[in-house]
Amino acid sequence: MERIGIYGGTFNPPHIGHIQAAQQALASLKLDRILLIPDRIAPHKEIPSGSPTPQQRMDMLHLAVKNCPGLEVSDIELKREGVSYTYLTVEELKAQYPDAELVLLMGTDMFLSFHTWRNPDQILKNVSLGVFCRGEKGEAAAIAARKEEMTAAGARVELVNNDVVNISSTQMRRLLAFRCAGAFLPEGVLEYIRENRLYDTRTDWKNLPMEELEPIVIRLLNPNRVKHVLGCRDTAVDLARHWGADETDAARAGILHDITKAIDGPLQLTLCEAYGKILSDFSRRYPKTLHALTGSLVAQRIFGENEAVVSAIEHHTTGKADMNLLEKIIYVADYMEPNRDFPGVEKLRELAYSDITAALKLGLEMTLEHLNRQGNEVSPESREALAWLNQ
Repeated sequence: MERIGIYGGTFNPPHIGHIQAAQQALASLKLDRILLIPDRIAPHKEIPSGSPTPQQRMDMLHLAVKNCPGLEVSDIELKREGVSYTYLTVEELKAQYPDAELVLLMGTDMFLSFHTWRNPDQILKNVSLGVFCRGEKGEAAAIAARKEEMTAAGARVELVNNDVVNISSTQMRRLLAFRCAGAFLPEGVLEYIRENRLYDTRTDWKNLPMEELEPIVIRLLNPNRVKHVLGCRDTAVDLARHWGADETDAARAGILHDITKAIDGPLQLTLCEAYGKILSDFSRRYPKTLHALTGSLVAQRIFGENEAVVSAIEHHTTGKADMNLLEKIIYVADYMEPNRDFPGVEKLRELAYSDITAALKLGLEMTLEHLNRQGNEVSPESREALAWLNQ
């Protein structure tokens, strides 16, 4: 009996993580082939505005599987109007391949939320489930418990160890906007994206007025980061006005200071490599601290910001010796903006309007104390900044 895998999704865009996962499932589950199925309208998430058309996503998927035996692209959901519900796709495929065993592939999140899908019991009558899992903390136990529960109810569940490149399509879209995604795209896909001017790869974002810059930045942030970034911008402008710094530079540094914060730690290294930035040993050991550096690189190369703004962004997390007024303002604004709530923040807010240097020093001291409590290493830049302030 032929075993056919069903691998659906938005594929927005298709990347090497998708292809590697499919190839791993092909081998691990002993499938004869896998049908990769781009959806027309995703039932579980909204496709971001400005995304490629369904046809363009399918075109890219064809390019992605071009040299991958056993992987095929199906347009079954693109030909069907309306929301691309899986139960309808499974019914059509079962009618098309009545003698085959169908295996529906999905990630951990989809598996754990499978009971919320449209007609899950109907799906399970026609397929077994192939679940990609990484064995990360807490994940293995949750998957095992759900598998046991579903197996007891008659479902067939097989696990696929997923040790492939860990990158989401959301992260891919950010890397494309920052012009450093090539290493994660199958052959031909990046060229297609550029030729069709997709994912902002041909958009000029340099020197945009603030009213145009803000929505672009918000789109590239994690949603839970937006309030902080807007709060930092407004606080930076207020401090600049109070201390006589350039308010425009303060606003632009404030809105852009966390522009790469949503990029995962390992991908921060990728961004630095793509931009030709040589890193210190500390930065390589702690890639999660790199967002200030990568943010400054993106601010300069993608958004065309001036040297003052770029430097303020680069040093807003660790500080440095000989900080100028704008650098102090962005560091302090990031620390004390209205959404921050921690012991000592009110004292820092008071100092910020009476002695900005004292506020900077307090912020650095609190950071070092916090890192020491956690047993984490302190960056050389922060130590140098405090030594300078204590002269």
